[in-house]
Amino acid sequence: MAELVASGGAEMGQRSARVSAASNQRQTPKLSAESLTTQGSWMPTFGVQGLDVSGHQTSVDWQQQWNMGARFAYVKASEGNYFTNDLFNSQYKGARNVGMIRGAYHFAIPNWSSGADQARYFVQNGGGWSADGYTMPPVLDFEFNPYEGRTINGFYFGNTCYNMSPGQLSSWVQDFGNTVRSLTGRLPVIYTNTSWWNECLGNPAGFGDYPLWVAAYPSSPTNNAGLLPSGSWGTYSLWQYSSTGPFAGDSNVWNGDIASLQRFALAGDNIEAAFNQEYQASKLWIGNPWGPIACGLVNNGCYQIFQGGSIQWSPASGAHAIRNGAIRGTYQQSGSENGPLGYPVLGPEICGLKNGGCYQMFQGGAIIWTGTGIQISPAGPIRDRYASMGFENGVLGYPTSGQVCGYAASGCVQTFQGGDIFWSPSSGAYAVAAGAIRASFQRLGSENGQTRYPVSNEVCGLKNGGCYQFFQGGSMIWSSGTGAHFSPFGSIRYVWATQNFENGWLGYPYTDEYCNAYSECRQDFQGGSLIWTPASGVSVYRR
Repeated sequence: MAELVASGGAEMGQRSARVSAASNQRQTPKLSAESLTTQGSWMPTFGVQGLDVSGHQTSVDWQQQWNMGARFAYVKASEGNYFTNDLFNSQYKGARNVGMIRGAYHFAIPNWSSGADQARYFVQNGGGWSADGYTMPPVLDFEFNPYEGRTINGFYFGNTCYNMSPGQLSSWVQDFGNTVRSLTGRLPVIYTNTSWWNECLGNPAGFGDYPLWVAAYPSSPTNNAGLLPSGSWGTYSLWQYSSTGPFAGDSNVWNGDIASLQRFALAGDNIEAAFNQEYQASKLWIGNPWGPIACGLVNNGCYQIFQGGSIQWSPASGAHAIRNGAIRGTYQQSGSENGPLGYPVLGPEICGLKNGGCYQMFQGGAIIWTGTGIQISPAGPIRDRYASMGFENGVLGYPTSGQVCGYAASGCVQTFQGGDIFWSPSSGAYAVAAGAIRASFQRLGSENGQTRYPVSNEVCGLKNGGCYQFFQGGSMIWSSGTGAHFSPFGSIRYVWATQNFENGWLGYPYTDEYCNAYSECRQDFQGGSLIWTPASGVSVYRR
């Protein structure tokens, strides 16, 4: 392909422009005399202006293009699987540096290799997309064969339809589009000339999910019958209205306002569809909109305000409604999407929980409401432990406080109706349920005392119905006959263990381990006492 590379490859719109200016080739309407003389200076009075460039535009003054009104640009990235634009990086960055939304396009040579092959080549050479709000979706430039009738390096490029049938070309586009979507998350825009699309593909249905960029150089792409490929589209997203100015390269217009262009860059028509779908699901309570969809939120989010609440969207969360009320108020107090909760991932709130409770899920956790209060349950290890214990249906019930951090050893705590969940980096998250063990834990100073943080939940089913819980400093043991007492790690606990804990002759402890001023320590059990001194170690006394 040395000759093609040397010539810079095909250029978007060149072939379309030549055919549009011809008398009646392939049923493309003639340009009027006025259109032919004004094409280089005229621009539509609607929409948002933009341009597309390739390696043929070797020096683009991007600031000048911005000053002329261009707000978006497409840059050729690749052709076939053999050519890339040497100027792509400088053109792509140049457009962005002056504030334009920009994207990349690929010139297809469908009889050269498969659609999937060229899609991969395109994405690897600049045709990617990200939901950053300033990257347009990838474009498939699918039009007249620029090398019609030519043989280069032994390869015959075929006729204007690449010697391919309508079915073969349609399948090629689907192969390209599906591959681009799998690699980038977006279907590509299809750029084409209507007369060629109708002649070579037969004006098929089934491409309506692909945004349309139509090349047509009369005064409007829809003012003459047949200028849109009506088999799949009833309107267009982009219109290339001139190949001779006023902008560098080809001149284009976005069929909408700047806000819709920004949404298109962010997630395309998916945004409007997502908002509409959520509105339809919520319209019985959300009421009429109080304004249009507005974007520019953190993480490229958008929102719309309604009488009864709001709908919020981000690429990662989708669109979800938040009803006016206590949950929305708490969400706003936490910083809305800028706070730890992020965007809603379920909406509106779901009610009918235990004792009439309600909740709504967000990226960063949940807001939980009952008639007695409302609290945030942040995503993380404490919420994970809460979930493992059955949420509000478990022994903990509903949260009665938010998650509070800054405790000893960088720990955090959240209080519930039925106890607390403690977390620290060294212990993990475990609950201390309301009851005798919790009372003794608090009596000994909680996480600041000798017990430190829990490292297990409470476990029952011991001898005579007893229960225990492990802590960093030892274990808390309870039975109905002795109450709850702490057994710290050390010599006394070791000897108790050698006697089979509560199952041995010592039974359950009925005091905590206590020490005197001489560093002598003692713990009393149902069957006797264990006494430790520095000189003699542990002595055993039967009752």
